[in-house]
Amino acid sequence: MNLASSFRSFGWPSRLLMINQFGINLGFYMLMPYLAAYLAGPLGLAAWAIGLVLGVRNFSQQGMFIVGGTLADRLGYKPLIVAGCGLRTVGFALLVLADSLPALLIASAATGFAGALFNPAVRAYLAADSGPRRVEAFALFNVFYQGGILAGPLVGLALMFADFRTTAAAAAVVFAALTVAQLFALPQRVGEPPAEKTSVLQDWRVVVTNRSFLLFAAAMIGSYVLSFQVYLALPLQARQLFPGSDTIVTAMIFVVSGVVAVVGQLRITRWFAQRWGSGRSLVIGMLILAVSFAPLIALPDDSRAGRVAAAAALLLATAILAVGTVAVFPFEMDTVVSLAENRLVGTHYGFYNTVVGVGILGGNLATGALMQTARDLGAPELLWMLLSAIGLLSALALYRLDRRGRLRPTQPLAGSV
Repeated sequence: MNLASSFRSFGWPSRLLMINQFGINLGFYMLMPYLAAYLAGPLGLAAWAIGLVLGVRNFSQQGMFIVGGTLADRLGYKPLIVAGCGLRTVGFALLVLADSLPALLIASAATGFAGALFNPAVRAYLAADSGPRRVEAFALFNVFYQGGILAGPLVGLALMFADFRTTAAAAAVVFAALTVAQLFALPQRVGEPPAEKTSVLQDWRVVVTNRSFLLFAAAMIGSYVLSFQVYLALPLQARQLFPGSDTIVTAMIFVVSGVVAVVGQLRITRWFAQRWGSGRSLVIGMLILAVSFAPLIALPDDSRAGRVAAAAALLLATAILAVGTVAVFPFEMDTVVSLAENRLVGTHYGFYNTVVGVGILGGNLATGALMQTARDLGAPELLWMLLSAIGLLSALALYRLDRRGRLRPTQPLAGSV
């Protein structure tokens, strides 16, 4: 089944959610990659203020996922999706007008909290609507997700020839259109109601006492730390290899990652699903993530085989990392629903995103520090070896959880993908 026929085989709500996710990432990534340069350049903010603005955006999203997921389970998925898209419209519109630090912080917080509202709701809605075809649905969802990441910076770059405010206004228009589309075209959908009325704290207690779910979330932190290096360590490596002219190589990193996901997602998911269940697929996907840094361990700089070979190693590592990421994602999303036993799915997704978000923050801080330390020691391969070790430890943790039956879905995977 090719991409178009697979897309048509799903119901209208799932298809709309996939298109919606492409639009969400298109609007977000046409603006956010250029925000720091705008804050430092035309607005002239100090480095600490830029870090504060970006930090507020990240915290208001990652730290508030549990709130968005809980509200989705209580109010329904559609209201949270619409509210999130609407709030991000407001946030980006504020960036058009904001020229002071307080206004920028408000706009940044609104933009981040919007993501906390719609992200768990979108995933919970898609899981509910696709039913036993969750793995295939999330595989196709990731194609649209990555497509938005691929197209967004390119559209934003073209608009930046005008100015940042034009780009921010265009992003706000994208989210305004998404808000209207979800409001009028997306059917209402709520999660499976609890047997009796419960408080928010009781709902959260259900999540934090789900031992299998907590162990799975902890094991998956390694996956997010590694896959996030496409935004951190790999661009820094490009800058190290091509100081002052790293933009093209960095763009190639995102192009390679996006193309692998868009072209290969369904094929990779189908290949894994036909051979293994979710548990083994997660383990093998994590192993692929772990070995993705092997080219950079072999060629960590241009001193061993030249700059061209080092750049080739960088792009090869990017491609392998992308394969591992797309291999893991649909089975990961399916496992969250299974371990939630199809109840309080939004809350589980929200808590899960918060846990891995904290892991990403810690991983980014450690990666940045270790990258410089390794170079100072004259052994730049140490960083890539450590990242590979994180992947191997995560794969071992997933393997042990799978062997103990803690990753088994409550219902078997449906057919082939």
